[in-house]
Amino acid sequence: MTGWIVLSVSALILAALVLYVIVIYNGFISMRNNIDKAWSNIDVLLKQRFDELPKLIKVCEGYMQHEQRTLEAVVKARSMVDQAGSTEEKLQAQNALTDTLRSLFMVVERYPDLKADKAFRNLQARITEIEDQIADRREFFNDAVNIYNIRLDQFPDVLVARLFNFTRRTLWKIDPAHRADVQVAFQG
Repeated sequence: MTGWIVLSVSALILAALVLYVIVIYNGFISMRNNIDKAWSNIDVLLKQRFDELPKLIKVCEGYMQHEQRTLEAVVKARSMVDQAGSTEEKLQAQNALTDTLRSLFMVVERYPDLKADKAFRNLQARITEIEDQIADRREFFNDAVNIYNIRLDQFPDVLVARLFNFTRRTLWKIDPAHRADVQVAFQG
């Protein structure tokens, strides 16, 4: 009789442990899939922005003949995005593309005819809208990554994470240059 009690208690403890591992494992899978979904949502917007850039460059070329370096930088950054492989490379390439677009829009300020061009204004508005959407979705992505990474480090979840080789994900961080003060000069 005592043997059956010990065996029953041991079986219950083992079943509870297995159930606990399954619940934690499924939680990690759910979080990992949420991260992938958040990245996929960003990726759709990045593709839209990527597709708009040739149109923007085409409109700018006619007006900005003396600004070839700026246009070439946008083309180069777009190419980096196209060639990026890992998530880390994609994030770096996207940050570089954002920088070159910001430079392009600053240079455009010197070309009133270009600023007045309807096609340019429409493309600029579209790209700005996409940039705003990317920023919103980047916040969701980083939240999902942060929650996942925290769970990877918490005890006892860390034991299940190590058992099944769950690894940390990278937050989408901005380039440190974006934190620098912007120099504004008024001409008068």
